[in-house]
Amino acid sequence: MGTVTEHVDVAVPVRTAYNQWTQFEEFPHFMEGVSEVRQISDTLTHWKTEIAGVTREFDAKITEQLPDERVAWASTEGLKQAGVITFHRLDDRHTRVTAQIEYEPEGIAEQAGDKLGIVDRRVKGDMKRFKEFIESRGGHETGAWRGEVPRPQP
Repeated sequence: MGTVTEHVDVAVPVRTAYNQWTQFEEFPHFMEGVSEVRQISDTLTHWKTEIAGVTREFDAKITEQLPDERVAWASTEGLKQAGVITFHRLDDRHTRVTAQIEYEPEGIAEQAGDKLGIVDRRVKGDMKRFKEFIESRGGHETGAWRGEVPRPQP
């Protein structure tokens, strides 16, 4: 299982950063290799990706969502991936957004790419592009979902 942790400081309030991140269908604007994300329900998304010539479709379930704090997810079948995005207020106009992602590379090509750090670079680039995306909008998010998804109890 591979793990990536990356953060970026954005020049927007925590509410704005969080609101934008909950607009999953906007992910292709700043996530390299993500061609489509459809919100199926409050807690289910469908993804289409192409990474290193490998096209995948999978569903991911939101497992926890707390406004202005965190969004956690896990794939529901096939591709094994899970993660959490956290939002930390630095001051009234700046937020640290941190991504922690766990994934299981499948096949020889993905395992080789993982060893070469391709996933790390991809996540780092995505976080940088998120910063550019939200800051270029003048601090205005494209929408918001302020609902909560409580953490599952063991």
